[in-house]
Amino acid sequence: MAIKASKAEKKVFYDQKLCKLLDEYSQILIVAADNVGSNQLQNIRKGLRGDSIVLMGKNTMMKRTIRIHADRTGNNVLLNLIPLLVGNVGLIFTKGDLKEVSEEVAKYKVGAPARVGLVAPIDVIVPPGNTGLDPSQTSFFQVLNIPTKINKGTVEIITPVELIKKGDKVGSSEAALLAKLGIRPFSYGLVVLSVYDNGSVFSPEVLDLTDEDLIEKFATGVSMATAFALAISYPTVAAAPHMFINAYKNVLAVAIETEYSFPQADKVKEYLADPSKFAVAAAPVAAADSGPAPAAAKEEEKKEEPAEESDDDMGFSGDGDGDPL
Repeated sequence: MAIKASKAEKKVFYDQKLCKLLDEYSQILIVAADNVGSNQLQNIRKGLRGDSIVLMGKNTMMKRTIRIHADRTGNNVLLNLIPLLVGNVGLIFTKGDLKEVSEEVAKYKVGAPARVGLVAPIDVIVPPGNTGLDPSQTSFFQVLNIPTKINKGTVEIITPVELIKKGDKVGSSEAALLAKLGIRPFSYGLVVLSVYDNGSVFSPEVLDLTDEDLIEKFATGVSMATAFALAISYPTVAAAPHMFINAYKNVLAVAIETEYSFPQADKVKEYLADPSKFAVAAAPVAAADSGPAPAAAKEEEKKEEPAEESDDDMGFSGDGDGDPL
C-alpha cells in the first residue's frame, strides 16, 4: 500500500515543481478557471500535452514560491507574475506559439446550465417557438412576463425574450424555466487573462494582431516621431529627409528674392522670368496624355467606313469596258 504524502510534503513537491517550470519556461499564460470541472481540466491537459503544462494551485503558495525563487536566482522579472495571481487562476507554461496555445485552450469549452446565484457571462435570450410544455406550466412564463399562447395543447412562446442580462445574477425562476426548456445558455472553460513572455506582461488581445496591424501601428508611430522631431528641430533618420527638403525650399526662396543663385535656382528663375515656358514644358505631357486617343478614333472611323462595292459584288463580269458579257 502506497504511503500518502503529508501536507508539508505536498507543499515541498509543489514548490519544487513550480521552481523547475519557472526555470525551464519563459512563456506563461495566466488563465481564469471559474466553473471549470476536473474532467474538463484533464481534457485540456491532454490537448496541450507536448509543449505546454497546466499548473493550478493556491495563489498564496504560488506567490510565495515565485518571490523566494526570484530572490534566490536573481531573476526579478518573475515578480511581474505576482500581481496577476488574483482570483481562481492557473498557469499554463508553454514553449509553443502563444497564439496557437491560446486558441487550443479556447476549444475546450463545455455548456452549462444556468444555476441560481450565478453571474451571467452573456445575455440569455429565449427564442420563440413551441416549448412542448403543457398549459399547466404557464405560471413560469407569467412570472417572467413572457408572452405565450396555447397551440395544440402546448405552450408556445410568441416573441423572443431577453431573460437574463450579462452581469446579472440568475434567479430561481429563470433557472427553473431554462431547465424545463432544456436550454444550457452558458459555456465555461479556461480564459486567458494575461500573457507573460520573458518578463513582459501584456493583454491576450495582442496575440490577435496580424502583420498588417503591426505595420500600420509602426507606420503611425514613425509619423508621430517624425512630426515631433520636426516640431523641436531635432534630427532623426525619419525626419532628416523632410528637413533637407524644407531647407532646400528656404534656400530656393532666398535665391529667387535676391541676386544669389545656384544651378537649380537658375532654372526656376528662368521660368518665372518667362511664364510662357511653363506652357512649352507642359505641352509634351499633354500630348502624351491625349496622343493615343486620335489614333484610336481613326481606327474606329476605318472600321465604320463601308467597303467599296466591286463589280463582282454587283453580280457583273466585264471585259474591261464595263459591258456585261
